[in-house]
Amino acid sequence: MEEVNESNKTPSELFSMEHEELVKEGERWMKNTAASCLVVATLIAAVMFTSAFTVPGGNNSTTGMPVFLRYDAFLIFLLTNSLSLFSSSTSVLVFLGILISRYAEKDFHKSLPRKLIISLVTLLFSIITMMVAFGSATFVILKNRLSWGAIPIILLSAIPIAAFALFQFPLFVEVLIRTYGGSILKKHQKNLTKPD
Repeated sequence: MEEVNESNKTPSELFSMEHEELVKEGERWMKNTAASCLVVATLIAAVMFTSAFTVPGGNNSTTGMPVFLRYDAFLIFLLTNSLSLFSSSTSVLVFLGILISRYAEKDFHKSLPRKLIISLVTLLFSIITMMVAFGSATFVILKNRLSWGAIPIILLSAIPIAAFALFQFPLFVEVLIRTYGGSILKKHQKNLTKPD
């Protein structure tokens, strides 16, 4: 049986009462973050789906096969386009899971942070593979005419990847530490406070 204080409240009930506003604030932040990232993931999924059927260079009118199918860079385009579509779709589904969550106090311990970690990782992966698909498509299209022009374009495609990683990495690390690092930190604290 759990002990109660003079107000007949258990420690867990008292904790919940005192942190009620923090839970509401966390819910607002989580929903805003998920909604913003959901828009990005949805746009990526839509573009990748469309580009899977409107391939660079078009299709051969007699065979219906893509014109650039014989080039390795085109195969890289197809592979990374598919990976981007799958990972952005996964990200969309997980962000939706965040938005429709119950937001109970216990969900903030593992469930919601885990979903946020998964959705951020899959979103970053979809951005990386989208930019690789863009770079390989650009290379295939420009390789015979402006091969020198393809290289700066491909290099510039790293900017969105770096920007997303730079701005979202601190959030990712913070959520990771707060979700999984606490138990590790407690173990180290116990070892540090033990007398020799």
